[in-house]
Amino acid sequence: MEIILNKKPKKVTIIEGFPGFGLVATIACEFLLDHLKTEQIGKIIFEETQPMVAIHDTKVVEPLGIFYNKQYNVVIVHAVAPSQGKEWKLANVINEMAKKLDAKEVISLEGVGAGGEVKESNAFYFSSENGKKFSKIGIKPLKEGIIMGVTGAMLIKANKLSCIFAEAHTNMPDSKAAAKIIEVLDKYLGLKVDYGPLMEQADKFQDKLQGMIENGQKAQDMNIKKKLSYVG
Repeated sequence: MEIILNKKPKKVTIIEGFPGFGLVATIACEFLLDHLKTEQIGKIIFEETQPMVAIHDTKVVEPLGIFYNKQYNVVIVHAVAPSQGKEWKLANVINEMAKKLDAKEVISLEGVGAGGEVKESNAFYFSSENGKKFSKIGIKPLKEGIIMGVTGAMLIKANKLSCIFAEAHTNMPDSKAAAKIIEVLDKYLGLKVDYGPLMEQADKFQDKLQGMIENGQKAQDMNIKKKLSYVG
């Protein structure tokens, strides 16, 4: 697994979100790219998987793109590639990038299952250093929970790490939970992003991202079947 950076801004805040429960983190990162002025400054390449990119609106959407917003000095890792089986390596490469960019903080975004039927998604945080800042904006700490995936690996390996969790009420794409994460990020980082459009365009975001990720998984499954067909 290799990280390629064409620019190396310093003292950045890194926001990363990988496909997980409700695709909450992926939808949130996609929304940030659409509503902040960003440029792609790099990518993460891992040759262990099927070489595949998506084409959307005549543009290449890479499985793991790295984007930069100069106004807020924020780096966004946009992931549409399935991360199963690569969680530890992805955590390592995020930590490597944080060192190269002398990052002030890494913020992991994640959807978690709701404990029951609630009308509105709730947000929680975990932070190794900035808990007081989250408390000041009215966000409660996550007191109990099991965290898996890249975020779980990051919680073990990263140092300056904060996590924002939003309750997703289904394993299907949940834009309402993603909007809650954007709301928390807006208050925490002062991004001045209106998360209202995310609610209004929920179907658009959900269909787009779900299609990309499902097609990527199908391509991987087909590749595995081809390899197995040669056995015996």
